[in-house]
Amino acid sequence: MVPKGRLLAICGLALIWSMPSEAQQVVNVYNARHYGTDQQLWDGFKAATGIEVRVVSGDHDPLLQRLESEGARSPADLFITVDAGRLHVAVEKGLLQPIGSELVRRAIPAHLRDPEDRWVGLTVRARVLIYNTDRVKPNELSTYEALADPKWRGRILARSSTNIYNLGLVGSLIEANGYDKTLAWCRGFVQNLARPPQGGDTDQIRAVAAGVGDVAISNSYYLGRLIGSGKAEDKEVAEKVGIFFPNQGDRGTHVNVSGVGLAKYAPNRANAVKLIEYLVSPEAQRYLADVNFEYPANPAVPPGAIVASWGSFKQDTMNAAVYARRSAEALKLVDQCGWK
Repeated sequence: MVPKGRLLAICGLALIWSMPSEAQQVVNVYNARHYGTDQQLWDGFKAATGIEVRVVSGDHDPLLQRLESEGARSPADLFITVDAGRLHVAVEKGLLQPIGSELVRRAIPAHLRDPEDRWVGLTVRARVLIYNTDRVKPNELSTYEALADPKWRGRILARSSTNIYNLGLVGSLIEANGYDKTLAWCRGFVQNLARPPQGGDTDQIRAVAAGVGDVAISNSYYLGRLIGSGKAEDKEVAEKVGIFFPNQGDRGTHVNVSGVGLAKYAPNRANAVKLIEYLVSPEAQRYLADVNFEYPANPAVPPGAIVASWGSFKQDTMNAAVYARRSAEALKLVDQCGWK
């Protein structure tokens, strides 16, 4: 027979273990952002609120698969990833729920939030044109659509069409111009490629600087990384190229986001919403944008010095969820037009 005092101690310990984790002041994050310095964010949040942030880091797809397989048993409160397309996959799988924070809605523009409030953008990356300053003048550039013009034959560089960033761009073109017009554009664009698609965005920028091609499509922050690098060879590349924001005379430059979604079965919902509110605050936005040379999603926060040096630009305000829903069509289209 267990002594009465011992029994009470066991019962008390069992009670602690069975207490909802929210009472323990924690929030659990599945994080596909790969920045070890993000610990500064979690420490700042704990200092401000007393809530501990527990992080499971990994790649996007495995984390999504884990969320899906865990179902209602999942300990995850938040899912953080890059690209609206991946956030949309989480939505399609029914893995997210509405955030319901007026503070978040006021802080982040509507086109950078899910229309059903299940995720919100944290940083913005523009899909820009990087050009060789010795071989291209800025006034020769205008729109994404103009990259199909024969004058660019053998002069364009791009990574694989199946890259999530390119699928987002093509999805936005389908939404803006229709499938048939975008298919015709894509066929002309492919004819203008200087080489078969290879490597990532940084590789395209290096190739532009080396004269392999004259113009490349890239996310803006890849140029920021080169400019901010401590390596002489990176700075040399950056000095040979310029940045151009397409479609400033019409709908604006295509932008994508890194963002956070509220997990459907979040066991610490209130704490999770507090963390989202913290992540859209000026303090966190400044950090999030600076660490990867991105634009803050909160327009009240100015970009960092390197990003600001490129000047302001008009964003395409097409909602990120809209072009993300076009991903399957975009994948079909790039296969039809021969963009490998």
